[in-house]
Amino acid sequence: MLSRSQAVRAVVEPYISFLRSLPPLGYIGLLIVWFGVGDVSKVVLLFLATFPIITIATLTGIIGIPQDWNRAARTLGATNSQVFRHVIVPGTLPGLINGIRLANGMSWACIVAAEMNDGIPGIGGVAYVSGTQLETALTIAAMILIGITAVIVDQILLFAERRLAPWHGKQ
Repeated sequence: MLSRSQAVRAVVEPYISFLRSLPPLGYIGLLIVWFGVGDVSKVVLLFLATFPIITIATLTGIIGIPQDWNRAARTLGATNSQVFRHVIVPGTLPGLINGIRLANGMSWACIVAAEMNDGIPGIGGVAYVSGTQLETALTIAAMILIGITAVIVDQILLFAERRLAPWHGKQ
């Protein structure tokens, strides 16, 4: 709906851009007050940090689909559901996956910061506490583990993009 209607986009997109421009780490204290220390506040933080990024990337992917693809499918007799399934979804996948890749980096930064603030032991909490206790080796190990995990997730997403959208990037 957002990608199809200029009027809806004109109303909704400024709110998404507003959310995207707010620093997610600024929410941490408020989320802890609202949801307490624990997983709920982290999940809400990750949602607030990643939703605008993925939404804008998906919207850009949908808008970027050449109209010729839609017209060709319609000319060949495709129904709305067939156009959606065979044109819009595949055409949007590269943008969507790129948005998820960008959100992946943001989510790691947010979860580490959230664990630093709420005292819940996780890899971010380990990195923070070991840093405050001058345990440099443990801090570096935690940061390397975070980086390796983020790279693995990124590579999985790139693999998914190559499998699901093999035409992307090829002229």
